[in-house]
Amino acid sequence: MTTKKLTRREALKNMALGAAGSLFLGSLPWKAFGNKSAERSKVVLIRDKNLLDGSGNINKGVLQDMLDTAVPTLTGDSDAGSAWEKIIKPDDVVGIKSNHWSRLRTPVALEQLIKERVMGAGVGDDNIGIADKGILNNSIFTNSTALINSRPMRTHDWAGVGSLIKNYILFHPRPSDYHPDTCADLAEVWKKPMVKGKTRLNILVMITPLFHGVGPHHFNEKYTWKYNGLIVGFDPVAVDATGLRIIQARRREFFGEERPISPSPHHIELADTRHNLGNADPANIELVKMGWKEGILI
Repeated sequence: MTTKKLTRREALKNMALGAAGSLFLGSLPWKAFGNKSAERSKVVLIRDKNLLDGSGNINKGVLQDMLDTAVPTLTGDSDAGSAWEKIIKPDDVVGIKSNHWSRLRTPVALEQLIKERVMGAGVGDDNIGIADKGILNNSIFTNSTALINSRPMRTHDWAGVGSLIKNYILFHPRPSDYHPDTCADLAEVWKKPMVKGKTRLNILVMITPLFHGVGPHHFNEKYTWKYNGLIVGFDPVAVDATGLRIIQARRREFFGEERPISPSPHHIELADTRHNLGNADPANIELVKMGWKEGILI
């Protein structure tokens, strides 16, 4: 790593001193979720104004610094290697659940960085898989002991927003079973044997989120913006709730008025109040904000 990158990472860490706290929930923090914890949920929001170049391409070095700063901040470790060794064990079989919607997918650079960090924790290449569709027939996912969940936040015609909670809908053989009431009960998927208790880390991609759209396949670059962020946490509900607050704030900023997302993305709140998956109430979320503060919206 170059001296410049190390300096940036150190600067980000220094900005977080005093804010990070010590909410790390023991040596196996992810096990607090999948069933709602009585503890507040720690969520790390990190941004860097230099993440995208003038053409909108991701600077992988900057993205690496962001990830390598956010994850140890979440775990309470001093470096990325120690943090990942706490999250992933060498004998794990790890499925990285991505999202490959062509217009706003999980960046390939992020997928590869996650894989590199998992391998750095001692997992062999043949025990790591990256996939979106087809996971029910993917031997890594069917035999997984650990999952890492990553997708971009975007408005969605069926669920209000495409969220980390929704990213697991393909773990069910009939995803349409979860479409009623604007996908209100998506959190039920997290109770399925293939998923329950396996998710070690959630990474919500907030690099160029989509904050408005009409129709299931709508995409207009006009309704995206360069937020240049990642939101990282053990609790998927807390991470999604934080991303949703940013999306709603951007809508107010753009439209000049309160304009609720339609349909309502109430599956996030219900993941808390109905399914006890995690914490959606901001009062129960410890938000650590790192890096670029301009236009943070939260």
